Amino acid sequence: MAPPERVLHPDRSARDLFGYQLRKLRKQRGLSLTTLADELRRGKTAIADVETADRPIPLELPDELDRFFETDGLFAQLFNLSLRENFPDWSRRFVDLQRLACEIREYAAATFPGLWQDDDYGLALIRLGNPRADAEEIARKWASRKARQELLTREDPPLMWVVLDEAVIRRYVGGPAAMRKQIQHVLDLTAHENSIVQVLPFSAGGHGALGGSVTLLDFTDSPRMAYLEGPDAGQLVDYAPKVRSLSLNYNLLQVKALSPEDSRAWLHRAQKEI
Repeated sequence: MAPPERVLHPDRSARDLFGYQLRKLRKQRGLSLTTLADELRRGKTAIADVETADRPIPLELPDELDRFFETDGLFAQLFNLSLRENFPDWSRRFVDLQRLACEIREYAAATFPGLWQDDDYGLALIRLGNPRADAEEIARKWASRKARQELLTREDPPLMWVVLDEAVIRRYVGGPAAMRKQIQHVLDLTAHENSIVQVLPFSAGGHGALGGSVTLLDFTDSPRMAYLEGPDAGQLVDYAPKVRSLSLNYNLLQVKALSPEDSRAWLHRAQKEI
């Protein structure tokens, strides 16, 4: 006699909901785990573990399921939701608020902003920060970051205005080819009106944000918030006097930085110099 199926808990997490929808559609089609696994050319245990949320969702599986069940992106959407849950607690609320913002202003002190990173640069950066991680873990972390970038291509994207410290460009992450490609990615993004870059050259001297990167979030129906980020932790700031102070520092950075037009020309030259 076969053991009873595990009870699923779709309200517990996006990964659990993914497994619940998978089992629901599988049963509607009258498919056993073995049959579905054979159709997808995957192991039965792997599919069973995804249904019960006992293992991470393989990166290629959502698209395979959407094609097989003809679900018009349902599993891809649930997968992206599950990726957002992978962020540590200290950054998860910021990630959620970022999606609600109408304007995102950032001073990038050491690396290109996550929303502006392309594949080569982003993967190289994650490898540097996770030297003992295997290829699958690196790919999963990058998928989590890349999923956030969808907000820049949605129907009503936020304005993203970045003051980019010269140190970001001078420190080659992933090698010269990856850096040239990353700079081109920023040039392509800032060719559109919803993305603006200003380069803060070394010649600008000291400023009030030398401690690290800062992001300001503006909303249509809520006060401005700020986010301070270091290598391994971040702090969301909603205390109005502190937010005003950080906003003033950001405004002063914009004054010190090159204009958007001059910044794009500067990036073109830097790209050729690499």
